Amino acid sequence: MTIQQKKVVSFHYTLTNQEGDQLESSRDSEPMSYLHGANNIIPGLEKAMVGKSSGDAFQVTVEPAEAYGERKDANIQRISAKHFKKPKRLVPGQIVGLQTQQGPIQVTVVKVGRFNVDVDANHPLAGQALTFDVEVMDVRDASDEETTHGHVHGPGGVDH
Repeated sequence: MTIQQKKVVSFHYTLTNQEGDQLESSRDSEPMSYLHGANNIIPGLEKAMVGKSSGDAFQVTVEPAEAYGERKDANIQRISAKHFKKPKRLVPGQIVGLQTQQGPIQVTVVKVGRFNVDVDANHPLAGQALTFDVEVMDVRDASDEETTHGHVHGPGGVDH
């Protein structure tokens, strides 16, 4: 069975950056599972999966536009410290949640001042070309419930 729309795909991966540093891997745990065509993984990786079958292994480098996007200077902002629960405990590099008019987002603390906190709302991997070493473990038909919900249920997916 090949990977196409409405298939559940289970795969192992190792993610490295342009310098060859390993950023994460699923190989010491359960494979990751996703519903193909439901935008559950980054677009460039999903496109590279099309037509692959169980047992296939491949490597793909995904450019920023097809991964987490380009870095945007406008996503670095200075926010009043009063918008944080415990601003004195914040440290640069820390990831915190903020409530915005568009809903909750995660930001990285860049600098902590007395009255303001500089944050970066770019994804930590934005602006980077990412290389995935992938091994497809299984491909199966999605259940009607998975298709309706837009994600995988059970092992490697979401349990309701």
